[in-house]
Amino acid sequence: MKSRLRQIKNARSGTSAFTLAEVLAAMAFLAIVVPVIIEGLSLASRAGEVAERKTAAARIAERVLNESIITTNWSQSSLSGTITEGAREFNWTLHNEAWSENPMRVLTVEVKYHAQGREYSVNLSTLADGSSTFGSTTTQQ
Repeated sequence: MKSRLRQIKNARSGTSAFTLAEVLAAMAFLAIVVPVIIEGLSLASRAGEVAERKTAAARIAERVLNESIITTNWSQSSLSGTITEGAREFNWTLHNEAWSENPMRVLTVEVKYHAQGREYSVNLSTLADGSSTFGSTTTQQ
């Protein structure tokens, strides 16, 4: 009976602990995986910041384009300005170019912004009727 108890005790003690090789393998695995996870989280954070600012820049470009069309304040070939949204500044430029169909004009707004130490830009274009803005004459019959 005593020998049977020793066998059970020895069997339990052999499976109740990790070996040094298992502990070292787990530490090596963690040494590889943890930096990769941290870099992935950092990359996701940077991408989120760029996407957030790009969305704001697109919203500003749409606003500038809509205001310019409504006020017909685009008779010059180029207009520019700065819009502050929160603590961020967005520089915009409105370009006015002739289109292949007269008197239509192509209005393009470029909004530049900084994110992660780099400069990015968003472009938004539309067509506008330039007949009233550029002084074309119409005759009535």
